[in-house]
Amino acid sequence: MKTQILIACFSLCICFGSVFAVSQTSSFQFLQKPGPYPVGLKVVDQYDRSRTYPAPSTGSSKSSAGENARPLQTLIWYPSLKNMDEPMTVGDYTQLADTEIRFGAPDKENNRWRSRLKTSSDIPLWAVLNAKEAKERYPVLIYAPSDSSVSWENADLCEYLASYGYVVLASASMGVSTRDMTNDLGGINAQARDISFLITYAGSLPDTDLSKVAVVSWSWGGISSLFAAARDPRIDALVSMDGSMRYYPGLVKKAADVHPERMTIPLLFFTHGDLSLEALAKDDAPVEDRVGPNVLNAWIDGDLFIGHMLGMSHPEFSSMFQRKKNAQSYEEDQVADYGRDDTNASYAWVALYTLKFLNTYLKHDASAKVFLQSTPAENGVPKHFMGITFRRAQTISDSNSR
Repeated sequence: MKTQILIACFSLCICFGSVFAVSQTSSFQFLQKPGPYPVGLKVVDQYDRSRTYPAPSTGSSKSSAGENARPLQTLIWYPSLKNMDEPMTVGDYTQLADTEIRFGAPDKENNRWRSRLKTSSDIPLWAVLNAKEAKERYPVLIYAPSDSSVSWENADLCEYLASYGYVVLASASMGVSTRDMTNDLGGINAQARDISFLITYAGSLPDTDLSKVAVVSWSWGGISSLFAAARDPRIDALVSMDGSMRYYPGLVKKAADVHPERMTIPLLFFTHGDLSLEALAKDDAPVEDRVGPNVLNAWIDGDLFIGHMLGMSHPEFSSMFQRKKNAQSYEEDQVADYGRDDTNASYAWVALYTLKFLNTYLKHDASAKVFLQSTPAENGVPKHFMGITFRRAQTISDSNSR
């Protein structure tokens, strides 16, 4: 009876797009409900042959390294026809890291995610591998992962967006010639080119509408997506979850051809709750990378939404990073007294606001626009979870166009 009372007291649910209080749990749970489309997943092993990439020195033949071309294991989530096959599990996603670089030659020993997500490996998600595509065309989303991370670090979010009528593509975060990202202009430029490569590839798919393209990113992927948007006119909107464009303005300044003050596309930027000037001062990145004009302040010619997620730490913007946390590691970067139930609810709100933003600017959905123009309280967000600030583009022209 005592357990039932506790569950009842802390119970949260999401109903008709609203998030309420959820049950206290010891692990991550994605609380949003799927949209009208079943979700399929395809994994395409391909290469960007316009760029070189050194072949692995051991355990792999030259042919499995694509003759030194840049390997881009591409994940594609998409609206599908109904399929009764078993969906992907966390463990199924984990196995994809075995062949990120060595297509056809699994490297299980160096896949750190196997141990990180061992306790979650049997958890099912939504996507069904190789399900048949729905016979329509949908807007394209590119997901840009964090520093050195896997393409599926936010598989829950990517599946969720696909279930509402988007085709989502992602590849791993890699440096110019290394599996690990390098925190410099070379690394950023490499990921920005990966984003553009995926947009071009998306144009070859039978279910995509390349006239509607956005990039969704987390952390380091945020600065790479900014660079891609500055150079690739096909990108119509950006969603950045605590993106590094905010924390490394010096790198933006160094790029010379990336000018936030000239960007006319809309941006949704989420911040996390434990940011402080003191914490930024302790960053071990070179000072010249951390000092420069504030990107968000400079974003004056495109609509800007900032979602202040008061109870989230930086790693909590990734569903897979959350799953690898145990009770102790969760407490290490816990914000104030926000608990697991609050984190789960916060992540769900990030997903919902991302969907509404994309529906507004890519699908021109009037109801989504009303949602964005409403206060968090009016949208059903509990107190102390998030705040939203909005600054309309100063240009007279439609902020959707360049």
